[in-house]
Amino acid sequence: MQDFVFNTTPQIQCAPGSALLLARSCQRLGVKRPLLVTDPQLVAIGLVAPVLAALEAAGVPAVVFDQVKEDPPEATVFAAQNLAQEQSVDGVIAVGGGSSMDVAKIVAVLLGGAQPLAELYGVDQVRNARLPLILVPTTAGTGSEVTPVAIVTTGETTKAGVSSPVLLPDVAVLDADLTLGLPPAVTAMTGVDAMVHAIEAYTTKHRKNPISDNLAREALVLLGRNIRTAATDGGNREARGKMLLGACLAGQAFANAPVAAVHALAYPLGGHYHIPHGLSNSLVLPSVLDFNTPAAAPLYAELAEIVTGGPVAGSDEAKTAALIQSLRTLIDDLKLPATLAAAKVPEADLPMLAADAMLQQRLLVNNPREVSEADALAIYRAAYGNAA
Repeated sequence: MQDFVFNTTPQIQCAPGSALLLARSCQRLGVKRPLLVTDPQLVAIGLVAPVLAALEAAGVPAVVFDQVKEDPPEATVFAAQNLAQEQSVDGVIAVGGGSSMDVAKIVAVLLGGAQPLAELYGVDQVRNARLPLILVPTTAGTGSEVTPVAIVTTGETTKAGVSSPVLLPDVAVLDADLTLGLPPAVTAMTGVDAMVHAIEAYTTKHRKNPISDNLAREALVLLGRNIRTAATDGGNREARGKMLLGACLAGQAFANAPVAAVHALAYPLGGHYHIPHGLSNSLVLPSVLDFNTPAAAPLYAELAEIVTGGPVAGSDEAKTAALIQSLRTLIDDLKLPATLAAAKVPEADLPMLAADAMLQQRLLVNNPREVSEADALAIYRAAYGNAA
C-alpha cells in the first residue's frame, strides 16, 4: 500500500437547523464578533436573516459582508478584508456557495497575519495563521467546506488558487434546511459537480488513497440516488440532506486525491463564457471519461454499478461504456445542456480553449491518461457534438 496523508475539517455538524446554532461553535472557538460572508441573493430571499438573528440572540453579533458574486475577483476579497478590519472582527463565517466560502477562507488568512494575497497563490504558500473559520454551504456541490483550496478571479479570463491545509475550517455545518427550494438547475449543476469530484478523486493518478476511495464511492451512492429527486422536489428534506452529505464526502475525497482533466477543461469554459462551474464540468465529463477509458477502464468499471444503480455485465470497457451512458442520461434527465453547441460555445473558439486548458497543468498531471493540446481539442470537439 502506498504511503499517504489525509487532511480534513476537524468537526462536521450534519443536522437540519444546525445553522441556527452557530453561536455554540463561535463560543467554543472564542469568537465574539464574527464577519459573516454571504451573497446578496441569499440575503434577498431571507435565508441569512434567521442565522443572524440566532447569533444576535446568543450574544454573538455578526458583521455582514454580503457582496460576494460568482467567480469573486480580488477586489471582493479586499472589500471583505477592509470591512473586517474596520469592525475588528475576531472570526469568519461563510453562509453560501463555493464563492462565499472561498472569500471567507482567504479573508480569514489575510486577517491572521501580514502576508499579502499575492503571496498566498499556489500550493502551500500560506505562512499566516488564520482567524477561526466556520463554513456553512447552501448548495450541495463544491465541497468547499472540507477542501483546503480557494479560487479567486485575477483578470478578465484568469483565476488563481490558494491551496493550503490552513484553509480547512474549524467547523463545517451541513444544514439541509438551507438548501430547501434551491432551483432545479442549480441543484442539477452543483450535484453533477460533486459527482465529478468523486469520480476524479477515485481515478486520480497522484495521491489516490483508500480513505478517499471509500468517501468517493459513498458520495456517488448518496448523490446518484438523490440528485433527480432533489432537482424535481426542492422541498424534499431527506434528499437535500443526502445531497449535502454526498457533496461533503466528495469534497473530502478530492481534497486529498486531486481532480484532473474534467476540471482542467471546464475552467476555460467558466473563464471565457461565465458558464457555471458545475455545468462546465457536466459539458465535458462524458468526453473526458471516454478519452480516459484506455487508461482508467478498470477503475471506472468499479464505479459503474454505483452510478447506474444496477448490475452491469461484461468487460471493464463495457462497464465503462455503461457508466458514461448513465451519466449522459442523467444530464438529459436533469435538463442540462448536453453539448458545447447547446451551451452556445462558439465552435471557432475550441482551439483557443484547448490552449487555455493546457495551462491547468496542476490538474492535468493527475489525469489517468496524459492529455496533449491536440487531445484537449479532440475532447472539446467531441463535447461540442462533433467527432474528433
